[in-house]
Amino acid sequence: MGTGRRLTHYPAPSGKNSLCKWYKAVNPVRVTLNFIVIYLCKYIPLLSLKRVLYRMIGVKVGRDVSFGLASMIDIFFPELITVGDNCVIGYNSTILCHEFLIREYRTGEVVIGRDVVLGANSTILAGVRIGDGAMVGAGALVNRDVPPGVLVAGVPAVAVQ
Repeated sequence: MGTGRRLTHYPAPSGKNSLCKWYKAVNPVRVTLNFIVIYLCKYIPLLSLKRVLYRMIGVKVGRDVSFGLASMIDIFFPELITVGDNCVIGYNSTILCHEFLIREYRTGEVVIGRDVVLGANSTILAGVRIGDGAMVGAGALVNRDVPPGVLVAGVPAVAVQ
């Protein structure tokens, strides 16, 4: 597997965990719009419409990307997600670009290459890059970069091929 994650760190407001003041990190109107679009996309069956809607909120979505039913993208920072051409984002998969912690919050761009498959119920954490042609097994937690063409599985995900 590749390197660790590329994250930007921001301090939490004093005396509060970082999630308490999320609205200082992201405009609440923007998050509301993101929420509506993302939840609509979770359940609509039209893949081409999902791509259009995700692009509207800033996700960089390649051609012929298929977002499976109930897949979930980051509600606070969708503009930090790039998905290459011809990918399959499996059922109930999650792509996160943020982490709210006690003393800080972190953001990191997620870049998914071309021809990548994310298995059902997989989770991709902030700051991860997944190379072209890689496959992520069902239920995997990807907390590190995945090289091109590699199959990863498990919690945390490790190369199995």
